[in-house]
Amino acid sequence: MKSLRARLLLFLLAAILLAAGTQAFVAYRTVLKEADEIFDYHMQQMALSLRAGLPPSAAVGGLSDGEENFEFVVQVWTADGVLVFESAAQAALPQRAVLGFSNVRARGTTYRVYSLQARSLVIQVAQDMAARRHMAGTLALRTVGPIALAAPLLMLVVWWVVSHSLAPVARVRGQVAARQADDLSPVSESGLPEEVRPLVHELNLLFDRVRRAFEAQKHFVADAAHELRSPLAALKLQVQGLQRAPDDAARELATSRLAAGIDRATRLVEQMLALARQEASAAAGTPPEAVELQEVARLALSDAIAAAQARRIDIGIASAHAAPVQGRPEALRTLLRNLLDNAVKYTPEGGRVDIRIAQQAGGTELVVEDSGPGLPVEERERALDRFYRVGDSQASGSGLGLAIVKSIADQHGATLDIGRSDSLGGLRVRLLFPSAV
Repeated sequence: MKSLRARLLLFLLAAILLAAGTQAFVAYRTVLKEADEIFDYHMQQMALSLRAGLPPSAAVGGLSDGEENFEFVVQVWTADGVLVFESAAQAALPQRAVLGFSNVRARGTTYRVYSLQARSLVIQVAQDMAARRHMAGTLALRTVGPIALAAPLLMLVVWWVVSHSLAPVARVRGQVAARQADDLSPVSESGLPEEVRPLVHELNLLFDRVRRAFEAQKHFVADAAHELRSPLAALKLQVQGLQRAPDDAARELATSRLAAGIDRATRLVEQMLALARQEASAAAGTPPEAVELQEVARLALSDAIAAAQARRIDIGIASAHAAPVQGRPEALRTLLRNLLDNAVKYTPEGGRVDIRIAQQAGGTELVVEDSGPGLPVEERERALDRFYRVGDSQASGSGLGLAIVKSIADQHGATLDIGRSDSLGGLRVRLLFPSAV
């Protein structure tokens, strides 16, 4: 049974029926027992009342045939076994002098008999058990009647309560079913029971992650359409220039320009793909883990060492302490690699690039500084925008390096600050990560 509503109704209504049936059975048996005790008591009192009014001996007599009542039969015997009185001559009760209560078969039925010794006489009062059971059953049914009436009413109340309690779930289902494919707005959590609210909350978180993934995809498509247009047009012009080259020198110059253009386009595509991967990873909600920044710095340094050696740049880790943070290792490696690539690209030949990792009061600090020209104060904030290039930069780039750094820093809850390096005189990029718990 897949329906929660049907399952609740089935089990609750079955429990009500079982409880009502058990209660009715117990009440019925109890009333029957009490009725037997009451009838026995009445028979005993009848015999006691007859004892006070009987003479020591009497002639045989009784009621006429038309007045006989077989539900209650009274017989009086002498000590010698002579019947001196009977209320129903045709009752044909056998002579039995068992004092107290007993059951006797007569006239095809069973009688409940009570015998009492009164001086020289024995008084017997008998009652037809069939009539007793009929009267006791009537009393018992009157007791069970309210239970039989209350059970359906209780079942109706349970049905209404279950349906009313599950109405918010049906409302949420209706809201989700009525949505368009591109509607990722949160589902209302108002009025939901505590058991359902966490599920709807997680559903809203899922909608938010999917929405951010869609937005990242749309941004990537828009950025690719906008930014790849110029490099591709430039490559086409360079190919045309190569085709029109009149001599080997012009052809060699056009070839070198074409190769440089391809390198720039390749770098742009790589950076755009890296940014798209980071945004998709953030939207997917990949769980963070404890990451050692010192190990990440060594891996990123191995990626940038070749480009630094080609320009005779002194690059390395100036100081590092054990500083674990909560994050994604590959994303942090991409962050540090972009910072090192930018530093190597804008630092003059023979310059220096340092990495510093330290534990601060507010968290874990990661600093990358270089001996390059740095950034003017008015351009430091804009340098974090996508595709922004410094106007007087000496190196060409895609303008995505620091944008990728900012995106990854935001994913990790890190504070990003761009300033001037006091020790090297160039650009200083400082990130403060929350300490891993």
